[in-house]
Amino acid sequence: MVGGGQLARMTHEAGIPLGIKFKLLSDTPQDSAAQVVSDVVIGDYRDLETLRAFAQGCDVITFDHEHVPTEHLRALEADGIPVRPGPDALVHAQDKGVMRAKLDAIGVPCPRHRIVEDPADVERFAAEGDGFPVVLKTVRGGYDGKGVWIVRSAEEASEPFRAGVPVLAEEKVAFVRELAANVVRSPHGQAVSYPVVESIQVDGVCDTVIAPAPGLSAELSAQAQQLALKVAKELGVVGHLAVELFETADGRILVNELAMRPHNSGHWTQDGAVTSQFANHVRAVLDLPLGDPRPRARWTVMANVLGGDYPDMYSAYLHCMARDPGLKIHMYGKDVKPGRKVGHVNTYGDDLADVRERASHAAGYLRGTITE
Repeated sequence: MVGGGQLARMTHEAGIPLGIKFKLLSDTPQDSAAQVVSDVVIGDYRDLETLRAFAQGCDVITFDHEHVPTEHLRALEADGIPVRPGPDALVHAQDKGVMRAKLDAIGVPCPRHRIVEDPADVERFAAEGDGFPVVLKTVRGGYDGKGVWIVRSAEEASEPFRAGVPVLAEEKVAFVRELAANVVRSPHGQAVSYPVVESIQVDGVCDTVIAPAPGLSAELSAQAQQLALKVAKELGVVGHLAVELFETADGRILVNELAMRPHNSGHWTQDGAVTSQFANHVRAVLDLPLGDPRPRARWTVMANVLGGDYPDMYSAYLHCMARDPGLKIHMYGKDVKPGRKVGHVNTYGDDLADVRERASHAAGYLRGTITE
């Protein structure tokens, strides 16, 4: 696996019961996954020769992020190394312009959009629709709200162009909530779909995920799952695909983003599904039969634990575990920094209000914003 973050850490954990030998290309020995994987190569994923040396002896290469240069992945494939997802699929998660063009071509509903050249072109884009505000995104490199701007005038639109990469303009969708449809697809075309979830964002970062999305009609849920399966098939995705969606007030769904790897909106599956997203990603990239994605409980809630001013999270376990023996805590081995994702908690049960309160309390106590 290329990338040493928490997604690699949890994917490695899912492979242990299967006896999977896991090799990691990590930026530093302190990275989340590098702390727990025995076979770690420290190197720069942007360097082709480093990637080639790392790939020797691997049956398959997969990723915990989308940032490996597309041309490097094509070179690995030319060397005979299976890359999953392959570069022809992964480019749609790497480049938002390519993604939008492809989704348009296959008839997937998206916000109004186009590539813009400069602030004056942003103003023209706004005038073509309902005016400002509009959303600007750098086509490559953004995540967790980074590389995304909401601009209310042409004067506010200059910063995105300073990165020197193309800028995508999108209408600012008046959505009622954000959803995510998570699917997994194997090389021979087997695919499974998890329940559609509600994803609650705070300051551009995922805060809480509720599985399944409360109050979502069976029709719209099925539509979202079918849409995600269609995208996975049409783009040739192998492994886990997260399709982030807007639900609009008039009952439509629009695709916001794609991620071709395990995803924050699927962390609930570790404890809330028969087969987690991480286990099914491992199965998919190795072309093993996929596992059952059905939920184990009526409701599962995932809450991210963000760093605050309370660095000693370990001492908080005593309170959290004693208060809620059913709580599942997943920490990433990261240094605590304000606003940084350092872990998550999962709770589950039959009463949604109770399950949400338990998750919120645990995440808040671990962060230090709740002290009793």
